[in-house]
Amino acid sequence: MSAFTQQVKGNWNELKGKFKQQYADLTDDDLLYEDGKEDELLGKLQKKLGKTRQEVEDEVSSWSK
Repeated sequence: MSAFTQQVKGNWNELKGKFKQQYADLTDDDLLYEDGKEDELLGKLQKKLGKTRQEVEDEVSSWSK
């Protein structure tokens, strides 16, 4: 299980709020989390934000510290 998956499962509501603060153009649909579909969520975030997988994962990691 990746670090991103662990962080999403444990703190999604907090992380979702941080994404909304940082990126006002993200919608609730963009931030819809379903258990077991972390890679799909990560892909949506990558596409919407124009960032690489590693950049999104690093950002989530920095918020979780």
